Amino acid sequence: MIPATLRLSLIIAVVCYFAVILYFLKQKALNLKYTLLWLVAGLIMGILVAVPELLKTIIHIFGIQDNMNGLFIFAIGFIIMILLSLTSIASRQNRKLRTLTQELAILEKRVRDLEQKDAK
Repeated sequence: MIPATLRLSLIIAVVCYFAVILYFLKQKALNLKYTLLWLVAGLIMGILVAVPELLKTIIHIFGIQDNMNGLFIFAIGFIIMILLSLTSIASRQNRKLRTLTQELAILEKRVRDLEQKDAK
C-alpha cells in the first residue's frame, strides 16, 4: 500500500506532467501524433498511481516476486518502447531529408543548365 502523502505527491507529479505535455503541444514544440505517445504514458502512470493494486495484480500474473522489481521491469520496457518509437521517427525524418536534398540538387542542376542555355 502506498502511503497517502506519497500517493498525493505522485498525483501532483502526474498532473504537472500532463500540464507540461499540453503546454508543449500548445506551443507547437511537439506534434500531435507524437504527443499521443506521451499522453498515453501519463495516462498509464495516472492509473497506476490511482490504483496501485492493479500493478500488484499485473506483476503477479507475470510471476515477478517483488513489486519493485516488477515496477522497474515495466518502466524499462516502457522506456524501450518510447526509444523505439523515437528512433523510428528519426529514421523516417532522415529518409525524408535525404530525398529532399536529392530533389533540391536535381532542381539546382536544371536551373544551372537552363541559365547556361540562355547565356549562349
